[in-house]
Amino acid sequence: MKYTIPAVIFAGGKSSRMGRDKALLPFGQYPTLAEYQYRKMQNIFESVYLSAKENKFAFPAELICDRYEESSPLAGIVSAFETLDTDALFVLSVDAPFVTEKVIAALFEANRKNADAVIAKSPDGIQPLCGIYRRSLLPFAKQQLLDNRHRLTSLLNQNRSRFIAFEDNTPFENLNHPHEYEAAIRRSV
Repeated sequence: MKYTIPAVIFAGGKSSRMGRDKALLPFGQYPTLAEYQYRKMQNIFESVYLSAKENKFAFPAELICDRYEESSPLAGIVSAFETLDTDALFVLSVDAPFVTEKVIAALFEANRKNADAVIAKSPDGIQPLCGIYRRSLLPFAKQQLLDNRHRLTSLLNQNRSRFIAFEDNTPFENLNHPHEYEAAIRRSV
């Protein structure tokens, strides 16, 4: 059974540390990391979207274009809620290819109606781009955008957020630098 809450993969970052658009780097058996994540999430969720500034993808995918000039996950979350008629979203970063279905299931098991967000927390800290966000956060997220405060941790700490502890950092490893991407390629083969 697939989750009915839509999954939104954030693939619109600047990739400044990588030196090139990491969403478009090859990964696994796919020509891009974005397609790898999209296909993987299609096995888990009924509907999957890519969030980005524009359609830069060479495969058919549902796209949510950022409605704000700022390039941040906060702007992406606001854009997603303004685009989709849904009470909740599952959010995942394109550069976290090792998040497993088991991790996602643990977040959904901990999901409660009275929580504004259910977010993974690894030994390295809060993982704001791996979690469930509810529409109840939208007014606070919009205010943070107006105030030019883009940190998701600030939004999460000001609201009713549940942080679900995981004992391993591995699923949440981000591919920010070329050496991290190269190590991930070796692991995915």
